[in-house]
Amino acid sequence: MLRQTVSAASRALSATARLGAQRQTIFRAPSSQTPLVAAVQTIAPRTRWYSAEAAKENGEGAKTAEGEAEAESPEAVLKTQLEAKEAEVKDFKDRYLRSVADFRNLQDRTAREMKAARDFAIQKFAKDLVESVDNFERALTMVPEEKLKSEAESAEHNKDLISLHEGLKMTETILLQTLKKHGLERFDPNGEVFNPNEHEATFMTPMPDKDHNSVFHTQVKGFKLNGRILRPAKVGVVKNR
Repeated sequence: MLRQTVSAASRALSATARLGAQRQTIFRAPSSQTPLVAAVQTIAPRTRWYSAEAAKENGEGAKTAEGEAEAESPEAVLKTQLEAKEAEVKDFKDRYLRSVADFRNLQDRTAREMKAARDFAIQKFAKDLVESVDNFERALTMVPEEKLKSEAESAEHNKDLISLHEGLKMTETILLQTLKKHGLERFDPNGEVFNPNEHEATFMTPMPDKDHNSVFHTQVKGFKLNGRILRPAKVGVVKNR
């Protein structure tokens, strides 16, 4: 019994000795370097290298951070808001001026259209009426001048005809005055220079004693409605060239 106990203790001591020798071998392995290398590693500090781009990016990042810090300052925020409000006021003012101009143009255009509608509302009626005025003139020209002389015998003989002629003449005069009040006027271009906007040439003939391109005969008189040609005058024109 005693022997077994002593053998076990001896084996345990031998195992412990072997384990200690192995540990000493493991910890001594790194010291196999030369003394010079170990001294250099101990004395020389480790150096870290950085690229120029990384430094540049760091600088830009710092500037951006400073810019953001400045932009976020109360003065900068108020300045930005003020500029935005000024731009908004300018835009509203421009819109207001444009609206006022459009409204004034609309007023002017409406006034012109109303005036044109008022002035030329009777245009169709006036076109139908000028034929009746022409008939008055034709009836008056049908009476010869000889029968209208104031001689005693002819006056007594043609008394009814003279009265009828005078009545037609007065009626024509009153009718033309009434039409003139409403803007309808008759014009006779005899002796004037031919105007294609107001005259209609029905024939042309040479006449040495008259100017070229002048009106020497009025076949049908023209009419104007508030300055606008309602019916051009039909005329004969001198052509000497």
